[in-house]
Amino acid sequence: MRVLFTMSPGYGHMLPLVSTAWALRAAGHEVLLALAGRTEEEVPALVAAGLQVVQVASPEQIGAAFESLQQDERYQGKDRAQMMAERRAQAKAADPTDTFANQLFGPISDAMADNTVELALSWRPDLVVHSPLQGVGPLVAAKLGVPTVEHAFGLASVKSGALALAEALAPAYRRHGVEGFPQRYELLNVAPPSMRIGDPGWQVRHVPFHGGAVLPDWLLHKPERPRIVVTLGTVLPTWVGLGPLQWVADVAAQVDAEFVLALGTADPAALGELPANVRPIGWVPLSALLATSAAAIHHGGSGSTMASLAAGVPQILVPQGADQFFNSRAVAKRGVGLEIDTDIAPVTAEDVRRVLTDESIHSAVAQVRAEIAGMPSPADVVARLEGLVG
Repeated sequence: MRVLFTMSPGYGHMLPLVSTAWALRAAGHEVLLALAGRTEEEVPALVAAGLQVVQVASPEQIGAAFESLQQDERYQGKDRAQMMAERRAQAKAADPTDTFANQLFGPISDAMADNTVELALSWRPDLVVHSPLQGVGPLVAAKLGVPTVEHAFGLASVKSGALALAEALAPAYRRHGVEGFPQRYELLNVAPPSMRIGDPGWQVRHVPFHGGAVLPDWLLHKPERPRIVVTLGTVLPTWVGLGPLQWVADVAAQVDAEFVLALGTADPAALGELPANVRPIGWVPLSALLATSAAAIHHGGSGSTMASLAAGVPQILVPQGADQFFNSRAVAKRGVGLEIDTDIAPVTAEDVRRVLTDESIHSAVAQVRAEIAGMPSPADVVARLEGLVG
């Protein structure tokens, strides 16, 4: 069986599908990834995962698709900071399938469409697997008359979102002589059952993949005091800087814990003078950090949220936009962590102590971790994918 994966640009959209791609490879199937990156580093990261990749659009083309959003009349004359402020306010009130996603990922999908269709016509996949908000997958599947599977990476999964994105891609569908959504569509849902929103689909366990690394020695030993991971993910620091973490120095000075700032390429100097119990680091796989951590503080992105749930780590979420407010509310509602709206108040030392010591939070975290562990693994769902092809 030949399986074509299409994912939207961004590590948070690409990396969650790697475990399933490798499950198919390990079962003897051919797997090919049709990708484009926002930066020059993103596509090579998937190549480094040992998978075969075709780059179907350049970072410049993807950047132009992102910038096309600024042409929307609502954002005329506004800089990036003003746009982010408006989107942040809208995200607080929106559900995770609001139309902004189509306004952004429609042009991105369209930028990848022509080369992906050409690739598919040549390679002839039997099955197409796509990430949410990647509209090329259904387009290709409909063009070839093969099944398509949407592979979720967060808590919310709804077929209506894929249908709405297909409508946004109507020009691309016409361009390639395709009428309508593919007839055979399924959903792989990674959300733990007690936190799932939307269509149930086929359950599959979220198996985090954050790339390989040579781990530092300090991470191989159990810390003498609680270790707390602090991160804003891979995208947010490039948009808003480290503003959401301005509380770190003050809070860390009041809490007997080790704070690990996983900031990637961001400069920790923006946070001022840091106390001795704060360890700024560059890039280390999040799953490796969580394995020895007692808590995680992050922005509420799906990758960070799901990795923390799978690791059984209590969370404090400081959402800034996109689906982050939705994820944060879901975490708070299930009792596995706290949501802190930094527009109202910063994270406090008491918030940190609570997630480290609150037995009700720890109990809920253990329950959700057990739910995830009991879900079918990516290897377990291969047979169902094979059956879909027939």
